[in-house]
Amino acid sequence: MKNPLLENKDLPQFDKITANHVIPAIKYILQQNRQELHTILENKDSFAWQNLITPLEIMQDRLSKTWSMVMHLNSVKNSPKLRVAYEKALPEITKYHIELGQNKKLYEAMLQLNKSKGYRTLNSAQKKILHDYLRDFCLAGVALEAKKKLKFLKLQQRLAHLCNKFANNVLDATYGWEYLVKKESELAGIPEHVVVKAKNFAEQKKKSGWLFNLESPAYVAIQTYADSENLRKIFYTAFVTKASGEKTSKKKWDNSKLIDEILFLRKEIIELLGFNNYAEYSLATKTAKKTSEVLNFLNSLANKAKPIAKKEFAELCQFAQSYYGKKQLQPWDISYYSEKLRQEKYSINAEELRQYFPEDYVLDALFSLVRKIFGMQVKEIFGAPVWHKDVKFFSICDKSGKIRGKFYIDLYAREHKRGGAWMDSCRSRMKFADNDIQVPIAYLICNFTPPSKSKPSLLTHDEVDVLFHEFGHCLQHLLTTVDYLSASGVNGVPWDTVEFPSQFMERWCWEPKVLAQLSQHYITKKPLPTKIIEQMIEAKKTQSGLLMLRQLEFSLFDFKLHMEFNPKIKNQTQKIFDAIRKIISVIPVAKFNRMQHSFLHIFDGSYAAGYYSYKWAEVLASDAFAKFKQQGIFNAKVGSSFLHNILEVGGSIDPMLAFQKFRGRKAKIDALIKELK
Repeated sequence: MKNPLLENKDLPQFDKITANHVIPAIKYILQQNRQELHTILENKDSFAWQNLITPLEIMQDRLSKTWSMVMHLNSVKNSPKLRVAYEKALPEITKYHIELGQNKKLYEAMLQLNKSKGYRTLNSAQKKILHDYLRDFCLAGVALEAKKKLKFLKLQQRLAHLCNKFANNVLDATYGWEYLVKKESELAGIPEHVVVKAKNFAEQKKKSGWLFNLESPAYVAIQTYADSENLRKIFYTAFVTKASGEKTSKKKWDNSKLIDEILFLRKEIIELLGFNNYAEYSLATKTAKKTSEVLNFLNSLANKAKPIAKKEFAELCQFAQSYYGKKQLQPWDISYYSEKLRQEKYSINAEELRQYFPEDYVLDALFSLVRKIFGMQVKEIFGAPVWHKDVKFFSICDKSGKIRGKFYIDLYAREHKRGGAWMDSCRSRMKFADNDIQVPIAYLICNFTPPSKSKPSLLTHDEVDVLFHEFGHCLQHLLTTVDYLSASGVNGVPWDTVEFPSQFMERWCWEPKVLAQLSQHYITKKPLPTKIIEQMIEAKKTQSGLLMLRQLEFSLFDFKLHMEFNPKIKNQTQKIFDAIRKIISVIPVAKFNRMQHSFLHIFDGSYAAGYYSYKWAEVLASDAFAKFKQQGIFNAKVGSSFLHNILEVGGSIDPMLAFQKFRGRKAKIDALIKELK
C-alpha cells in the first residue's frame, strides 16, 4: 500500500500526507496488529518477555507512530477534510485499545509471565512495565462480563468523540469570533506589532479597520495594554464565554451539553469498574493514592498563598485608585493595572522587555544552557519534510556526538492551529531485536507572535517561560536511555509527575546569570541591564500569590468536579466553580465567566481529575532547582545527576524514588513556598 503514513522512513513525510491517507492507513495497521496478536497468543505453552511483550511493543510502536502524525496534523493544520478523517478513525482507534485492554488471553499470558521463573530474570524496568500492564488491564475492564465489556467500549468511543468535539468547538470559537475596530484611537496602548497584524488581517478579509480574533497573542496584549476599558471588557467577555453559547459566543459551538455528557460518561465508566468517583479512578495511575491526599495538598497550598494574594490584590487596588482614580477593579482591569503597577514600581514594561528576546537568540541561548548543564548539543537540521514553512527541525546529541533525539519546533500562532503550547511524541525510543535503536522525536508547539516585515519574532518573558517549559518536556522524551517503548521518555511516567522536568526548566529563565545570557536587544545587541534583571525578579514575586491561587482554583475545580459530579444536580459544574472561587479567589470574577467551556486540559486532554499535577510536580521542580542554587547554578556534576536520575529514566522507575536518588531525600515543599515570598 503506497501511503506516506505507512512509509518506514527516518522522518514522517509531512509534505505528502493528506486527509485521504488517514483511514486506509489506520485500517491497515489495525488489521495487521490484530492478526499478529492472534499469532502471539495462539499455540504457546509458556510466555516470556521476548515472545510476548517485545512483539506487543512493536505493534504498539507501529500504531502510535502513525496515529501520532494524524493527531498532530489535526492540531496544527486543521481542515474540514482532515477533521472528518480524524473523526472516522477515532472510534476505531478507541475500539482497538479497549479490545487490547479487555483481551483475557493476553491478560492471562501476562499473569503467567508474572508468575513464571523467567520473571526473576527481568530487570527492574521490565518488571515495572509488566506491573503497569496488569494494572491497566483491570482499569480497562478485563474482568467485566461480556455485556458490560461491550457497554464499556461504547462509552469510551462516545467519550472520545465528545472530547474531540469539545476541542473542535474551542478552536472554531477562537477563530470564529471577530471584532473590527474602526477608530484608531481605540487602539491606544496596544503594542505596534499587534496593531499591524490586526490591520493586515482586516485587509485580508477586505475590511476597513483593525480586525481581531481570540488567538492568544492578541487577547493577552489587549488585556494587558489597551487603554480602552471598553475594548478590554469586550475581549474579556468574549474570551471567558468562549464556546459557552453565552453573550457573543455562537450557539453552534456551545460546549455546555458536551461537558455534562462527558462527565456523565466518565461516571458510567468508573461505576462499571467499581470506583466511587472518577477522581479515584484517575489516581490509580498516579503517585498520589488518595483523594484526601490531593485535597489536603491543594488546600494547604491555598492556605499559605491566600494571605499573600490578599496583600497583593490590596496593593493593586490602592495603586489603581491612587494613580488612576479607579475605585473598583473589574475582571478586565486586573492585567492592565498589574502591568501599570509593574511599570511604576519596578520601571518594567513587558513590551519593552520583548525587544530583548528575539526568538532566534532565545533558542540559541536555551540550547547553550542545555549544553552547559547536561552536556547536550542541539543542531538545526535543514531539509526535513514539515507541515508549514515556519517549522524548524533539530537534533540533540551527547558529548560523544551520538544523536539522542530529534524535535520539531512550531512557534507561531496561525489560523487552523490549536491554541496554547504543548509537547507531544512523534516517535519514542525503543531497541529492536537487531539492536537497532529508534531515535525519539518530539513536537514542540507554541502560539507566539510571528515575525513581521520589519521585525523578528520578539517574545515576552512569559513566552520565554512557556518555551522553556515545553522544552523541559522535550528533554524528558528525547534524552531517555530506556530501551522499552512502554517506559521510554514520558511513557509510563505517572501523570502527576510528568510536569516535573518542564516546571524545573522554567526556573532557569528567572535566574539572573541565565537571563543575562538569554537576552539580546534585537537592534543594539546588548543584554538586559543588571538593574532590570533584578527588577524583573522582584516584580515576579509581587503577584506570585495571585498566580498560585489561580492554578489552585483550576485544580480544585477539576478534582472536586470529578469527585462530586451528580447528573441529577442542575448546573452543578458552575455551582462547584462558584463555590471554589468564593473560598479561594481574592480578585473579582464576572458572573458570566464560563472558563470551563474551553478548559481543554480536562475535557479533551489527559488532566481530568489530574490538573493538580501542575502543583504536585512543582514541589519537585522547586526542590530540585534549589539543589542547583545551593551547589552552583551551572554545576555540571549536579546537572549530570539530574540527567541520569530524572531525564534518562523515563517511566522505568517510581518518580518519587528517582527524585530521592537525585536529591538525597524526599521532596520538601519549602522551596516552592519560598518562591511566594
